[in-house]
Amino acid sequence: MLFKDVLGLEHIKNHLVSTAESGRVAHAQLFVGREGTGALPMAIAYAQYLLCANIDGENNGENEVCNVKCNSLTHPDLHFAFPVSTSDKIKSHAVSDNYLEDWRLFILEQPYGNLFDWYRHIGIEKKQGQIGVDEAMDVVKKLSLKSYEGGFKILIIWMAEKMNIAAANKLLKLIEEPPNKTLLLLVAEEEEQIINTIRSRCQILHFPPVAENAIVHELLKRGVPESEANSIAHEANGNFNKALDLLNKDSEDLVFERWFVQWVRSAFKAKGNKGAIQELILWSDEVAKTGREVQKQFLNYCLRAMRQALLLNYKAEELVYLKIHLENFDLAKFAPFVHENNIEQIVEELEKAIFHVERNGNSKIIFTDLSIKLTRLLHAKAA
Repeated sequence: MLFKDVLGLEHIKNHLVSTAESGRVAHAQLFVGREGTGALPMAIAYAQYLLCANIDGENNGENEVCNVKCNSLTHPDLHFAFPVSTSDKIKSHAVSDNYLEDWRLFILEQPYGNLFDWYRHIGIEKKQGQIGVDEAMDVVKKLSLKSYEGGFKILIIWMAEKMNIAAANKLLKLIEEPPNKTLLLLVAEEEEQIINTIRSRCQILHFPPVAENAIVHELLKRGVPESEANSIAHEANGNFNKALDLLNKDSEDLVFERWFVQWVRSAFKAKGNKGAIQELILWSDEVAKTGREVQKQFLNYCLRAMRQALLLNYKAEELVYLKIHLENFDLAKFAPFVHENNIEQIVEELEKAIFHVERNGNSKIIFTDLSIKLTRLLHAKAA
C-alpha cells in the first residue's frame, strides 16, 4: 500500500517519511485513530516504505519485487496480529495465522474497514474476538527469528486494545527490548483501553478525522455526483469507512436508526401504558438476539444520536452531522426531549449497558432495564 492511497493526513505522512529518512524510527509506535481515519492503511504504507527502502517521500523506490510483495501483503518480514475467535473453520486456539488469507483479502477490499466488518468477513460477528496469549506466543516466536531479507522485521497489531491482559504481559518485554531492526506498530481506536505499561513504551501518534474535502475528492473520483458526495462526506463526519457504507447503502446505521426510532417511540408511549411496556420488552428481545458486537455498535449509535439531539436542542446545528433517513421521524422534533436535566443520566445508562454487554451479561435483561430507564429519563422536564 502506498502513502498516496491513504486519504489526507499529509502532515502524518511527512512526519513518518522524515523519521525513515533520518534513521530515527522508534521501535514501538502506537497509531491512535477512530474508525475510518486511515491508521491501519498508514501503518501498512509506512511498513512498505521501510521494508523496500523507498525514497522521495513515496513508495516508488527501485525495489520493485519488494513493493509487489508488500502490495499483496505477502512480504515475509511483514507480520500481522489482529482480533480473532473460534469459528466453523477454527475450533480452538484461534490465532491470526489461521485467518491470514482472509485478512489479505479483507485489507485489499476494505482497507478502511472496522472491527465489525472484519468479524463479518470471517463469520464471527456474533462473537467477541480478542488478541490472546496464543497469539502473543506466536508473535514472540516470529520476531525472535532473523529477517528473511536482511532488513526490518515489522509487526502490525491491529485493534491493539483487544489484547487481553495475559497477551499484553507476554508482549511487554518484546515491546520494551525488541530484537535488532524489529519494529512494532500498534494500531488502536481507544488508547485508554491499552494497559499503561505498553502505552508508556510506545511513541504515540494521533490521527485526526479525515478532512471533509478529502472524502469529497475521493468520492468524486469514484463518479459520485457532487451534491451527493458533499452530503455523504458531511454525514460521515471524518469516517471514510462510513462514507463508503453510505454510498453503497450498506451502513449498519441504517438498521440501527430503525431500532432507535422504534425504541424512543415506545419509550414515549410507555408512561402509564402497559401495552407500550410490552412493546419495549419485545424490542429488547429483538435486539438481544443479535451478536454482542452488533449490540455494542447499536448502543454507541444511540450515544451519538443523543449527543446530536442535544446539540440540535441548543441550536448548534453546524455541529450536527447525523441524519435519520426514515421519512416519518424528525431528529429536530425529538431534540427538545434531550436536555441538561437528563443527558448525563442517559449517557451514563448507555455506557453501563455497553460495559455489561462486553462482560457477557444477559442481553435481554440489559436492554429491558435500559428501556424502562429511558422511559423515565425522556419524560424528565428541562430546567
